[in-house]
Amino acid sequence: MFAELKPHLERILDTPILEYSPVHGGDISKAYEVFTPKSKFFVKTSTEPWAEDLFIAEAKGLEQLGATKTIKVPKVYHYGRINGNGYLVLEFVDRKNPNTEDFRLLGRKLAELHLTSTSSTFGAKENNFIGHLPQNNIMSENWAEFYVGMRIESQLEIAVNKGLLSEESVPPKEKTLKICNSIIGPVKSSLLHGDLWSGNFLIAKDGTPHLIDPSVYHGHSEVDIAMSRLFGGFDSSFYKAYYDIMPKHDNPHEITEIYQLYYLLVHLNLFGNTYRNAVLSILDRYFR
Repeated sequence: MFAELKPHLERILDTPILEYSPVHGGDISKAYEVFTPKSKFFVKTSTEPWAEDLFIAEAKGLEQLGATKTIKVPKVYHYGRINGNGYLVLEFVDRKNPNTEDFRLLGRKLAELHLTSTSSTFGAKENNFIGHLPQNNIMSENWAEFYVGMRIESQLEIAVNKGLLSEESVPPKEKTLKICNSIIGPVKSSLLHGDLWSGNFLIAKDGTPHLIDPSVYHGHSEVDIAMSRLFGGFDSSFYKAYYDIMPKHDNPHEITEIYQLYYLLVHLNLFGNTYRNAVLSILDRYFR
């Protein structure tokens, strides 16, 4: 796949590509470390029909996060489609394994990001993706209505259509909204990464935290924290540094599970029945 893309990349980068090697870890696209005489690049590519739209959304999300001047992101160089291959060209960031201080700085920088928003609404001007699933961002002045309608209900509908959940297991929207309103309460709008698990940040060799693979929109800051806790959580220094700046929610356990429901539904719809029991457990605990 990359061999077909190489001549085009050499033209748009205006430099020969000396070497390239696969980078492992992605689920929905192929990735490569690309060497040129003066620089290294990170290139994603996919032949899926949604690839170009996904890469465009990712590029815009990175640029939006970077514009806050709070937390670093890889520089976006190019994106597009050529001969059926969607592609995204980014700055290559040499990384290291994070230590306690790195997690502490990541927590501070994420809090700074969450405090930048001047929006009083929730959502975004454009829709984007979570994984390769569509993520609707139609803006709302009510966070609970946005979260239930644009996040939970949309994923429940996909799960039912795929036969992963029965219609009987889906609670009425009115009940879901009432309970979410009660647990969440009033919140301020923050600019979110939107998919903050351990694979979507990196620490550069100099210790600078970077966010990657975003699903950006304006929402409740605790959404990013809930996702970070879903698969074992980050180092405790991350959370301490974050909450030294951001106030804790009054219902921390409940809000975490309510927001993790979205990501568990996404994983159910992407990867299948492995996540079904976890979804049903939260639905039964809060919405029956």
